[in-house]
Parts: sequence; C-alpha cells; structure tokens
Amino acid sequence: MSNRSLIGEFTKGLIEENATFRMVIGMCPTLAVTTSMVNGFWMGLAVIFVLTFSNVFVSVLRKVTPDEIRIPVFVILIAAPVVIVELVMNAYLPDMYRVLGIFVPLIVVNCIIIARAEAFAYRNSVIRSAFDGLGIGTGFMLDLMLIGAIREFLGTGTVTVGSMVFPPKPLFEPMAVMLTPPGGFVTLGILMAVLNILVQRSASKKAKVEA
Repeated sequence: MSNRSLIGEFTKGLIEENATFRMVIGMCPTLAVTTSMVNGFWMGLAVIFVLTFSNVFVSVLRKVTPDEIRIPVFVILIAAPVVIVELVMNAYLPDMYRVLGIFVPLIVVNCIIIARAEAFAYRNSVIRSAFDGLGIGTGFMLDLMLIGAIREFLGTGTVTVGSMVFPPKPLFEPMAVMLTPPGGFVTLGILMAVLNILVQRSASKKAKVEA
C-alpha cells in the first residue's frame, strides 16, 4: 500500500517514476510514433485513457482475482478500454488512426500498462490507482510530445500545432535522419542523459543541505 498523497501519486509519473526516461519501458511506441509532436499527443492521450481505466478495473477486482491467473485477467481488463480507443479514434480521427497504425491495438500489451497493473493497481485502492494511471500516463504523453517536437523540428525545420506551423518557413536545412529510427534513439538517449544528470544534481544538493 502506497503512503503518498493523491497529488504525490500523480506527480511521481512526471519525473521520479517517469516511464520513458527513468523506468525505460514502453519503448516501441516511443520510438515509432514520435516523428511529430501531434503524433505523440494523440498516442499519449490514448495511453492515459487506457492506463487510468485499466488501473481502476484491476483495483476493483483485485480481491477476487486469483494470483495464478492475474496476468491474463489484466490483459482482458486492459483490452476493453483499448477497444474503445480504437473505435473512437477510427470514427473521429481516421487519419491519425492510420498514422498510429498497429501501435493503437498494441497498447493492450504495452509494458507500461501491464507494469502499473501488476506493481500498483493490484495492490492499492481504486482512487490511488486512478491517480497513478493519470500521472504515469500524463508523464508518458509529455515524453512523447517532447521527443516528437524535437525530432519534427530537426527533421523538417518546423513544428505543427493544430493547423499552425512554427516557424512558417524552416530556419535551417532539415536533417531527415531525425525522422528515422536512429534519430529517435539519438533523441531519446540525449534527453535521458540530461534528465538523469539533473536528477542526480538535485539529489546531491538536497543531501548537502540535509547534512
């Protein structure tokens, strides 16, 4: 059982237990769909919805779910919100649904979703599980948007937000490699290194102050 406040359950997903840069899970969609910021936004929003509701379902049923079959049960509970996301996105955002492709149905087996079900929702209350899902999902969405914005800007020279393009004309010669898998790995590695350095420095300063 977690001892954090509900706000703490939410904010831990932003840095402390950040899925992308700290726990390093869910790498397939992270590298595959982040060729633009808007792709990262919609993929992240889908994960927030699925993660929050699957956490709630797992927590509600945790006392009646036998340990021996908990993983298959988790997958079934996760599949329900994934189907909802697929149907809604295909109906109202068909272009984005085609862009995200197979990675929307693959949310069912996303390591982030299953990990939170196993490590948190199966052992905590419904409210805490909901905040955990919202926080981890929000952190993941922000990660995807950041990686997507950097890759899009370096790869095309612009960043598209809705119907607006910033800046209107590329400021430099775009590096198309940033829109390929190697560009994704490079961006992810640099951001991960920067975040870890900042976290370590913050921890060192805190330790010195307490000493």
